[in-house]
Amino acid sequence: MKVSRTSRLNSEYQKAIAAIINGSLKYKCPDLTGIISITNASVAPDLKTARIFCSIYAKDEQTKSNTFRILRENAGFIRHELSQTMRMRTMPSLYFILDNSLEYGAHMDELFIKIHEQDQKNTDEEEE
Repeated sequence: MKVSRTSRLNSEYQKAIAAIINGSLKYKCPDLTGIISITNASVAPDLKTARIFCSIYAKDEQTKSNTFRILRENAGFIRHELSQTMRMRTMPSLYFILDNSLEYGAHMDELFIKIHEQDQKNTDEEEE
């Protein structure tokens, strides 16, 4: 299976941006709280733009939105740090997008557990 250049770049951007956020950005912005996970990176074929999908776990919705706001405001800083790490001719503009798929997956897992417990309860009642 042949791996394209953009898919390799997507993977490298994802790792590098996660390292920058958890390192120098958290040091620069102490207000950045919660667990931030970079779930995907999608670099355009012309290398001008990159969509960065991130998932944020925070104690409440306000903290989550504040953390996402800080990420978007510091996209230029992250881009600069990324240019020091990646050493490419052109560095894409970064656009952060909130990814709720992990939260949706956790919610679905909870529903499946409830269904399984309900099913087990019904089976136990039928056996008595």
